[in-house]
Amino acid sequence: MAKKEEMDLEAFGRFAEPALLILISLADGPKHGYAITSDIAQVAGFRPGPGTLYGAISRLESRGLIVPLASEERRVPYQLTALGEKALRARLAAITAVAEAGRRRLARA
Repeated sequence: MAKKEEMDLEAFGRFAEPALLILISLADGPKHGYAITSDIAQVAGFRPGPGTLYGAISRLESRGLIVPLASEERRVPYQLTALGEKALRARLAAITAVAEAGRRRLARA
């Protein structure tokens, strides 16, 4: 029965936004694309593809939430900006509020 339940939950898709996961990855310091992908894999259990990763990086950069640093050979590290940190804190607070509401409602179920 557990397999059926796992398959049903998978139908919801991944509970992760690539941009959010990138911001979380960069919260502990600058990283290049491969390091971000590896960190996301460790934290969230999946590896975003290059198109997904670099598309999200491009959007975050255009919004001023991350900035590229001087390249290390061919790898370009990215760093969270002050605005990016503020946005990440706000998003995590919103997620926490939703999760707490869900826990409260489940406790009454």
